[in-house]
Amino acid sequence: MTLKPKANILDCIGNTPLVRLNKVAPVGGAEIWLKAEYLNPGGSIKDRMVRYILVQAMEKGELKGGLVVENTSGNTGFAVAMICAVYGLRCILTLPDKMSSEKINMLKGMGAEVIVTPTNVPTDSPESYYETAKRIHRNHPGSYYLNQYHNPLNIESHYRDTGPEIWDQTGGDFDAFVAGLGTGGTMSGAGKFFKEKRPKILNVGVDPYGSVYHDWFVKKEMTAPHVYKVEGIGEDMLCKALDFSVLDRIERVDDRESFLMTRRLAREEGVFAGGSTGSAVAVAVRLAGEMGPGKKIVVIAPDSGSRYITKCYSDEWMRDNGFLSPARTKGSLRDLLARKPKAIYTCRHGETLQSAVTRMKEFAISQMPAISPEGTVLGMLHEVDLLEAVVYGQRRIEDPIDPLIKPIEGVVSVDTELDALHPIFDADDVAVVMDGGRLTGIVTKMDLIDYMAQGQRAERAKG
Repeated sequence: MTLKPKANILDCIGNTPLVRLNKVAPVGGAEIWLKAEYLNPGGSIKDRMVRYILVQAMEKGELKGGLVVENTSGNTGFAVAMICAVYGLRCILTLPDKMSSEKINMLKGMGAEVIVTPTNVPTDSPESYYETAKRIHRNHPGSYYLNQYHNPLNIESHYRDTGPEIWDQTGGDFDAFVAGLGTGGTMSGAGKFFKEKRPKILNVGVDPYGSVYHDWFVKKEMTAPHVYKVEGIGEDMLCKALDFSVLDRIERVDDRESFLMTRRLAREEGVFAGGSTGSAVAVAVRLAGEMGPGKKIVVIAPDSGSRYITKCYSDEWMRDNGFLSPARTKGSLRDLLARKPKAIYTCRHGETLQSAVTRMKEFAISQMPAISPEGTVLGMLHEVDLLEAVVYGQRRIEDPIDPLIKPIEGVVSVDTELDALHPIFDADDVAVVMDGGRLTGIVTKMDLIDYMAQGQRAERAKG
């Protein structure tokens, strides 16, 4: 199919691909499909909302002053600058000082006037980036204040654009929608559209620790916000662009979880996205394990990793902020597996508890991957689940193992660095090594200890 030429760059907004995640998704869990919004021309989902609002403003004659003002965490600002460049408008943008230097320089490069304000001040402080934008708007009669945090057109843009696009791409065949909560427009608009189409779709918002959304949703309490590092999601105030009524749940994430998943997406899935994508995918992974096989989850990837080269993609920055421990173990799983015996002990779909117990006892193992007749990995059978099922009389020893098969945690690739195994082992899991959908190996704590011991013996031999 030949792509038609576009009248200008703004015609390239939207129609972003929906991509399946294979390596970070839990084996035996729900499918995870990533909506790659970072492939919009401005590098983020904000292109959709800003184009919709500014086109509406121009059609209503509200842009006669030729100046657009907005407070932004960077992505909305870039979309504003891009669209203003196309239409010959001037823009002034205010940003909190926690934003990356890449974002600030990109805005300036697009011709925006940028004013940086303190992050750690109350929302209503004259120094905050919200109040600074409002003051600039008041001081420039005829200017247009986009006001993304409270503008109902933010919600409307995703109701009319993002939601229907995802619905068309999936044919409506998905069970949960996961999106980070910043202004709330994406979830409010797309989530509303999905609920109208199929009320059983689960809308799950993602909120960082330090934001006020989670506690307001759960307890109707405004807790004191505190600073966090992930950008683009969470707030220290309630936004009118967030319609809590479309949400079924809000899940919390911390900075470390967000950034480590962001880096995994780049290195294992080839998805070069920002930290808030890591936040959303981390929640989608949890949800996939909970929902189980046969279900589908759509998750939003809001922006590009190009904005965060000196932040979560920098080993030095990650270590300085305590998110990346100094390397304790050198090498990759490929190195370890080359020294490890090749046998992989598995159980089969449909076999009995007795058979599985006998094999675990014979090979002194506490868990085994469960394999389908076609050789697909279905999940993991744990010794503790077998014990509870038999002891409490839930299952007989002659029953099939199928109901006891759980989603696999700790899935890694052959190229995963050995240092990444430590958090998996800290959670008391084994590392399940997959290569192109094929089970390649099972790595335990003892395997890692043995590998390290071999390395130490080799070093002593050299000395």
